[in-house]
Amino acid sequence: MRTLVLNAGYEPLAVVSFKRALVLVMNEKATVIEHVEGAPIWSASGHYERPAVIVLTRYVRVPGARRAPVTRRGVLRRDGHRCAYCGNAASTIDHVLPRSRGGKGTWENLVACCLRCNNVKGNRTPQEMAWTLRLVPGAPRGSHWTVRGVERADPQWEPYLPLAA
Repeated sequence: MRTLVLNAGYEPLAVVSFKRALVLVMNEKATVIEHVEGAPIWSASGHYERPAVIVLTRYVRVPGARRAPVTRRGVLRRDGHRCAYCGNAASTIDHVLPRSRGGKGTWENLVACCLRCNNVKGNRTPQEMAWTLRLVPGAPRGSHWTVRGVERADPQWEPYLPLAA
Protein backbone atom coordinates (compact mmCIF):
# COMPACT_ATOMS: atom_id res chain seq x y z
CA MET A 1 0.00 0.00 0.00
CA ARG A 2 1.36 3.38 -1.04
CA THR A 3 0.39 6.92 -0.15
CA LEU A 4 0.69 10.10 -2.21
CA VAL A 5 2.29 12.97 -0.28
CA LEU A 6 1.27 16.49 -1.31
CA ASN A 7 3.10 19.67 -0.36
CA ALA A 8 1.18 22.33 1.57
CA GLY A 9 0.40 23.90 -1.83
CA TYR A 10 -1.17 20.58 -2.97
CA GLU A 11 1.52 19.73 -5.53
CA PRO A 12 2.71 16.09 -5.51
CA LEU A 13 6.00 15.56 -3.68
CA ALA A 14 6.49 11.83 -3.24
CA VAL A 15 4.96 8.42 -2.91
CA VAL A 16 5.67 6.73 0.42
CA SER A 17 4.58 3.59 2.22
CA PHE A 18 1.39 3.83 4.25
CA LYS A 19 3.48 3.26 7.40
CA ARG A 20 5.59 6.36 6.71
CA ALA A 21 2.44 8.33 5.91
CA LEU A 22 0.82 7.23 9.15
CA VAL A 23 3.89 8.34 11.14
CA LEU A 24 3.69 11.79 9.48
CA VAL A 25 -0.01 12.03 10.39
CA MET A 26 0.52 10.82 13.98
CA ASN A 27 3.33 13.39 14.47
CA GLU A 28 0.98 16.08 13.13
CA LYS A 29 3.25 16.87 10.19
CA ALA A 30 0.53 15.91 7.72
CA THR A 31 -3.22 15.49 7.50
CA VAL A 32 -5.18 12.82 5.68
CA ILE A 33 -7.19 13.98 2.67
CA GLU A 34 -8.21 10.60 1.26
CA HIS A 35 -8.16 7.22 2.95
CA VAL A 36 -8.59 3.63 1.80
CA GLU A 37 -12.09 2.38 2.61
CA GLY A 38 -12.39 -0.79 4.66
CA ALA A 39 -8.68 -1.16 5.44
CA PRO A 40 -8.17 0.14 8.99
CA ILE A 41 -4.89 -0.21 10.85
CA TRP A 42 -5.24 -1.57 14.37
CA SER A 43 -2.92 -0.62 17.22
CA ALA A 44 -2.88 -0.98 20.99
CA SER A 45 -4.40 2.48 21.38
CA GLY A 46 -7.11 2.14 18.74
CA HIS A 47 -7.47 2.04 14.98
CA TYR A 48 -6.59 4.44 12.16
CA GLU A 49 -7.79 4.73 8.61
CA ARG A 50 -5.14 3.79 6.05
CA PRO A 51 -4.14 7.02 4.24
CA ALA A 52 -4.24 7.17 0.44
CA VAL A 53 -3.41 10.90 0.07
CA ILE A 54 -1.90 13.18 2.72
CA VAL A 55 -0.97 16.86 2.66
CA LEU A 56 1.91 18.31 4.66
CA THR A 57 1.06 20.98 7.22
CA ARG A 58 4.16 23.03 6.37
CA TYR A 59 5.43 23.93 2.93
CA VAL A 60 8.59 22.09 1.81
CA ARG A 61 10.77 23.97 -0.65
CA VAL A 62 11.57 21.88 -3.72
CA PRO A 63 14.63 22.79 -5.83
CA GLY A 64 13.54 24.49 -9.06
CA ALA A 65 15.97 22.57 -11.25
CA ARG A 66 14.32 19.23 -10.51
CA ARG A 67 14.66 17.22 -13.72
CA ALA A 68 13.93 13.61 -14.36
CA PRO A 69 17.13 11.57 -14.78
CA VAL A 70 17.84 10.28 -18.28
CA THR A 71 17.29 6.53 -18.40
CA ARG A 72 16.55 3.98 -21.11
CA ARG A 73 13.20 3.22 -19.48
CA GLY A 74 12.39 6.94 -19.28
CA VAL A 75 13.13 7.56 -22.97
CA LEU A 76 10.97 4.62 -24.00
CA ARG A 77 8.17 5.80 -21.71
CA ARG A 78 8.40 9.42 -22.96
CA ASP A 79 8.08 8.24 -26.58
CA GLY A 80 5.28 5.79 -25.85
CA HIS A 81 7.43 2.75 -26.74
CA ARG A 82 7.15 3.79 -30.42
CA CYS A 83 10.05 4.21 -32.86
CA ALA A 84 10.80 7.88 -33.53
CA TYR A 85 11.57 7.04 -37.18
CA CYS A 86 8.97 4.51 -38.38
CA GLY A 87 6.39 4.33 -35.58
CA ASN A 88 6.69 0.60 -34.91
CA ALA A 89 7.15 -0.84 -31.42
CA ALA A 90 10.47 0.34 -29.97
CA SER A 91 12.76 -1.79 -27.83
CA THR A 92 15.99 0.21 -27.95
CA ILE A 93 17.08 3.83 -27.78
CA ASP A 94 19.05 5.75 -30.39
CA HIS A 95 21.30 8.78 -30.27
CA VAL A 96 20.03 11.23 -32.91
CA LEU A 97 23.55 12.63 -33.19
CA PRO A 98 25.71 9.50 -32.76
CA ARG A 99 28.03 9.34 -29.76
CA SER A 100 31.02 8.88 -32.07
CA ARG A 101 30.25 12.33 -33.49
CA GLY A 102 29.94 14.03 -30.13
CA GLY A 103 26.31 13.23 -29.34
CA LYS A 104 25.50 13.25 -25.65
CA GLY A 105 23.16 11.08 -23.62
CA THR A 106 20.61 13.83 -23.02
CA TRP A 107 16.81 13.96 -23.31
CA GLU A 108 17.23 16.14 -26.41
CA ASN A 109 19.50 13.64 -28.21
CA LEU A 110 17.87 10.31 -27.30
CA VAL A 111 14.79 8.77 -28.90
CA ALA A 112 13.04 5.41 -28.74
CA CYS A 113 13.89 3.25 -31.74
CA CYS A 114 13.03 -0.16 -33.13
CA LEU A 115 15.89 -2.60 -33.62
CA ARG A 116 15.59 -2.50 -37.43
CA CYS A 117 15.82 1.31 -37.71
CA ASN A 118 18.62 1.40 -35.15
CA ASN A 119 20.69 -1.07 -37.18
CA VAL A 120 19.96 0.61 -40.52
CA LYS A 121 20.78 4.10 -39.19
CA GLY A 122 24.03 2.99 -37.61
CA ASN A 123 26.57 5.81 -37.25
CA ARG A 124 24.69 8.37 -39.35
CA THR A 125 22.38 11.26 -38.59
CA PRO A 126 18.71 11.29 -39.65
CA GLN A 127 19.51 14.05 -42.18
CA GLU A 128 22.13 11.83 -43.87
CA MET A 129 19.53 9.06 -44.08
CA ALA A 130 16.82 11.48 -45.32
CA TRP A 131 14.69 10.43 -42.32
CA THR A 132 12.49 12.69 -40.25
CA LEU A 133 11.76 12.36 -36.57
CA ARG A 134 8.12 11.80 -35.66
CA LEU A 135 8.63 13.87 -32.50
CA VAL A 136 10.90 16.57 -31.15
CA PRO A 137 12.92 14.99 -28.33
CA GLY A 138 13.06 16.93 -25.09
CA ALA A 139 12.95 16.61 -21.34
CA PRO A 140 9.61 15.31 -20.07
CA ARG A 141 7.43 17.66 -18.07
CA GLY A 142 4.89 17.18 -15.31
CA SER A 143 4.74 15.77 -11.81
CA HIS A 144 4.56 12.15 -12.95
CA TRP A 145 8.19 12.46 -14.12
CA THR A 146 9.68 14.11 -11.04
CA VAL A 147 7.69 12.16 -8.44
CA ARG A 148 8.73 8.52 -8.34
CA GLY A 149 5.92 6.00 -8.15
CA VAL A 150 3.22 8.17 -9.74
CA GLU A 151 3.38 6.25 -13.02
CA ARG A 152 1.45 3.46 -11.24
CA ALA A 153 -1.10 5.86 -9.78
CA ASP A 154 -3.90 4.83 -7.48
CA PRO A 155 -7.32 5.95 -8.77
CA GLN A 156 -7.80 8.07 -5.62
CA TRP A 157 -4.72 10.12 -6.60
CA GLU A 158 -6.12 11.27 -9.96
CA PRO A 159 -7.71 14.55 -8.74
CA TYR A 160 -4.36 15.65 -7.25
CA LEU A 161 -1.95 14.73 -10.06
CA PRO A 162 -3.07 17.13 -12.85
CA LEU A 163 -2.61 20.12 -10.51
CA ALA A 164 1.16 20.09 -11.02
CA ALA A 165 1.25 19.15 -14.70
